[in-house]
Amino acid sequence: MQAFVYKSLRKADTYVYLAGRDDFGRIPDPVRGELGELRFVLEVALVPGRRLAREDADVVRANLAGRGFHLQMPPRAGVDPLTGDWGTDA
Repeated sequence: MQAFVYKSLRKADTYVYLAGRDDFGRIPDPVRGELGELRFVLEVALVPGRRLAREDADVVRANLAGRGFHLQMPPRAGVDPLTGDWGTDA
């Protein structure tokens, strides 16, 4: 399965995978409005066994087959660095 990846110019580290090149009609209008302008960055073959840096390729393939798009959001920080024990007396 081919995927066409677009970067949101409004939302940092946010990407949209599409099943068809420039098939923006598959993205719901509210989501499309939040993303702003999209710029093409990559065409990738999502074959079984393919690994992606920040997404599960099986999930991306399932979303492309079912919805025609997959939304990759920015990574979330797992731990707030200001809440840990810093070993100080303060």
